[in-house]
Amino acid sequence: MKKQLIGMLEARKDEMIQIRRHLHENPELSFQEENTARYIEDFYKGKDVEIQTNVGNGHGIIVTIKGGKPGKTIALRADFDALPIEEKTGLPFASKNKGVMHACGHDGHTAYLMVLADSLIQLKGELPGTVKIIHQHAEEVPPGGAKSIVESGALNDVDNIFGIHLLPLAPAGNVGYHSGFSFAGRSYFKLGVQGTGGHGSSPHMANDAIVAGAHFVTALQTIISRRLNPFDMGVITIGSFDGKGTFNVIKDRVELEGDIRYMTVETKKIIEKEVRRIAKGIEEEFGVGCELTYTSDYPPLYNDPAVTMMVKGSLESANDPDITEVVEYPQLSPSEDFAYYLEKILGCYFYIGCTPKGVEKPYFNHNPKFDIDEDALLVAAKAVGYVVCGYYGIE
Repeated sequence: MKKQLIGMLEARKDEMIQIRRHLHENPELSFQEENTARYIEDFYKGKDVEIQTNVGNGHGIIVTIKGGKPGKTIALRADFDALPIEEKTGLPFASKNKGVMHACGHDGHTAYLMVLADSLIQLKGELPGTVKIIHQHAEEVPPGGAKSIVESGALNDVDNIFGIHLLPLAPAGNVGYHSGFSFAGRSYFKLGVQGTGGHGSSPHMANDAIVAGAHFVTALQTIISRRLNPFDMGVITIGSFDGKGTFNVIKDRVELEGDIRYMTVETKKIIEKEVRRIAKGIEEEFGVGCELTYTSDYPPLYNDPAVTMMVKGSLESANDPDITEVVEYPQLSPSEDFAYYLEKILGCYFYIGCTPKGVEKPYFNHNPKFDIDEDALLVAAKAVGYVVCGYYGIE
């Protein structure tokens, strides 16, 4: 079956590219992917599978492939939402939807998985188990689609789960993995600092919200440098400090927004505790009011070590010319709602290199000029196909 599966994928490489380009031309934002979901659903209609639609809090789709032999149940996931970005790639199949772009590779994720799933459907008589295909909506916008799909109970019978992400950190052919905590968790906050406005010539008759807010920003920097173990990863970024006004007027109010990343749940707890403590201290020190809203969305992504080693072994033993190297990646600081699946189900989320040919400094995900080497689609399909075969002991 393995040889048949890989041969089918190789023969359908152009189909993967065609699907990817269709999706790239027609991107839809998170929770608005109605046409994309319909396109995916139509692909599976008439095939011998069970199709669930509107799974979770949006347009999620689960396709269940029941093998001809009894065995464990695994899930394979691809996301299909796009980003609010105006595309600047100049590609002949660039986005037709103004201000919306597939700038994170979700078009490629969906394309490879659709073809891989259909190939598994055709070979399902030899499949010793059940494979659930998750086409997930709304990865990009918290709370994301993954959490709601887990909460729906549709995956309660799944033993293990797998997924990939296209990353332009290496050329097509490179497949990366990391065991343990691999992607960062994410929190964010908003802080309103309320002081008393006044004339710039009379600061003693006012209470400057900008000064108080600036001290808050400075104090935050000590959390990473003085409150965390030096070997623990943490990032705090102030992305917005709204204090716009007139040069001779003391601001009565400023609003700040910040992004926080961490690699463990313990680090998450420490950072949140310290942010709240500092905000309270600013109130007392400057006599201002601090209104803090602190939200945690995506948890750290944890790849089960045993499952990850199975993935590594399946890829290394493939001896496939399209998979040129299987390498261990470092921990990565982006966040990914696949982490919600891994909180409930042991699994592995790994990486597929996709740097366009001839490009030394590729544009990273979420850039308006982001693009991929479409050879990576076949690499992704083969890699996940080998993992399925390795998992079930298929030769």
